[in-house]
Amino acid sequence: MATTLHPSSNRLAWIDYARGIAILLVLYRHIFEGITRAGLGEGQFDWLENANIIFYSFRMPLFFILSGVFIAKSLAKRGVRDLIVNKFNILLYPYLLWSFIQITIQILLGGFVNAQRGWADYGYVFVYPRRIDQFWYLYALFNVTVLYILTREKLRFTVWHQLIIGTILYFISSYVSVKHIDLGFVYDICHFYVFFAIGELISGVILDQQYLPRFSSWKLFAWLLPVFAIGQWYFLQTNLAHQDNLFVEEHQPALFALIALVGCAFMINISFLLQRYNRFKLLRVAGYHSLYIYVSHVLVASAVRMFLVKVLGIVYLPALLAICLLFAAVVPVLLYKLAMRAGAWWLYSLERPALKPQVN
Repeated sequence: MATTLHPSSNRLAWIDYARGIAILLVLYRHIFEGITRAGLGEGQFDWLENANIIFYSFRMPLFFILSGVFIAKSLAKRGVRDLIVNKFNILLYPYLLWSFIQITIQILLGGFVNAQRGWADYGYVFVYPRRIDQFWYLYALFNVTVLYILTREKLRFTVWHQLIIGTILYFISSYVSVKHIDLGFVYDICHFYVFFAIGELISGVILDQQYLPRFSSWKLFAWLLPVFAIGQWYFLQTNLAHQDNLFVEEHQPALFALIALVGCAFMINISFLLQRYNRFKLLRVAGYHSLYIYVSHVLVASAVRMFLVKVLGIVYLPALLAICLLFAAVVPVLLYKLAMRAGAWWLYSLERPALKPQVN
């Protein structure tokens, strides 16, 4: 029996919706920057650039919070050793495999792609993951998760200990950014550890079914919307004023954390509303397949962009962005489905996936 494009019925729909929102925002940023780095439409569509800046304020913290929500349940189910092995299989392994695949392709097609790769880039995979395009997130999530597991279970740190440690690390990440000190992969551990801890902090409430009506209420939406809008307006205007898309994040870390948390709360509220009304199911499908989209979307989007520009002569940025977004979201899911049918599950994990029943 083949796997389907549908998440299984025992999954929490709002989680997949939230991951779907986050992965689409990731795709937007990577595709938009790939197009502008190619010298197409740069400076001509301010509204698209502004959207790119705004989306950056909360999407990665959201991923880490969502992962932290399930850490306690995962530990109770698997234990320390098995959970670390699981995270190696589903995070570190695809990070290493797809990083090497992408670097190799970029080296072979050096005259056609934006990235200029060399043999040294294979070493950057282990030390400077942010130099290897989008893949740093998987490495960061693996490192944060393993460190969190070990301190939680071996050193008996409570979630409040973790929050204190995470807050200190977070401000250290801001300091080294301002001072232009490159800590490599350590920076991402420092920067996102606190968001993972926040995920565990809220897990007891957000996973409790009795609070479902609150999280999926329009009243909460009405409260969060203006706060979200004000935060995003400030984030955008401040970064534009300093001509630095990272200014608020690096120079105003406390304010950035507040803006990010409000953004995460708003996206989670929207996800609960989508679950409540069971709408936009394709967004849920994208969230369910977010890992598989993540590892291959840059390759897909780059190939589509080159075809559109060099073969069809399309250089209109909004059209390029929309078409590349569509292909980058759909093609990786289809590739994953084909890989499962062909028995090539090892392209995405060292764990053979369980077959999932279809959801109507």
